Amino acid sequence: MSASNRYNRQIILPEIGEDGQYKLSKSKVLVIGAGGLGAAILPYLAAAGVGEIGIVDDDVLEISNLHRQVIYKSFAVGKSKVEEAKLMISELNPLVKVNAFAEKLSGKNAISLFEKYDIIVDATDNISIKYLINDTCLVANKPMVYGSIFRFQGQVSVFNYQNGPTYRCLYPDENSNALNCEDAGVIGISVGIIGMFQANEVLKMILGIGEVLSGKILVYNILNNEQQKYDFDKSDFESISREAFEEKYNKSEVEEISFESVLDEINNDEVLFLDVRNEDELPKISLKNQVQIPLMNLENEIQKLNKNQTIYVYCQSGIRSKIAAELLQKHQFENIKSIAGGALAMKQLLKEEGIKV
Repeated sequence: MSASNRYNRQIILPEIGEDGQYKLSKSKVLVIGAGGLGAAILPYLAAAGVGEIGIVDDDVLEISNLHRQVIYKSFAVGKSKVEEAKLMISELNPLVKVNAFAEKLSGKNAISLFEKYDIIVDATDNISIKYLINDTCLVANKPMVYGSIFRFQGQVSVFNYQNGPTYRCLYPDENSNALNCEDAGVIGISVGIIGMFQANEVLKMILGIGEVLSGKILVYNILNNEQQKYDFDKSDFESISREAFEEKYNKSEVEEISFESVLDEINNDEVLFLDVRNEDELPKISLKNQVQIPLMNLENEIQKLNKNQTIYVYCQSGIRSKIAAELLQKHQFENIKSIAGGALAMKQLLKEEGIKV
């Protein structure tokens, strides 16, 4: 089947035409995250004929992902998400070039990746990564298509488009403690709707049609079908230079460790296990050398911690603990490590070792 036949239904739209389809074929889009949002964004960009798509995600597929990450099959559990997403796209539209990056986005690789693409799509559920994406887009001068989900509500916006407002203009507080979908819960339809809104913004920018959500944020609630659109202005913060970026993101990264590697320290008074979950979260972990300070309270109660002590931070699954560790590092805490897998992994290991806490 020829390309003209494949794309005929959109080519006949006067806003697209042959010229628009050519623009799509020459465009390059990088999607950060191959989870729920990415699973909605990727097939629509590929089906529309975006010429080159990059996918960044170091995660493997889990059974709990399948209710919302609908491009994956049950037999793919345990496999790389980006490789499975690449396979899906190649089967859907072999005309699209797909680059799969099975790695975590960081200050070390972000700029070099972003410079190769025209548009960057944020399909993550991690606050600290969203700031990294925003700041990299400023350094590389790329627009950022933002999407976010909280339970039954989603948000969409476009940042740094034609020197427009950025993510920091809307959310200047980098120490936000919003929960991700693993901790807060999510229904698959939410990510599907918001992901398609994001894909729509990408296509509008490539084609030069419609009104891009720059300086505006769309908020959609799937329970009552209410939709609002709010305007926001560009703030007067200083632009981020490449030197400032390197200083911020590559000076020191949070070290992540397994609980197994520090299991023999659960009774060591010279170290501290810091639980940054909310008090009502399960499973309960009660170690001799443990203190609980919810992430949302951490900055206000930081004086309770000893900067000279080695601190192992954990949360429910290992996401918020990294945010907490980064916050502590900003306050000159040096011996900070985040426990991979969080309380869920800790409880399982304690059970296997027959240790009651």
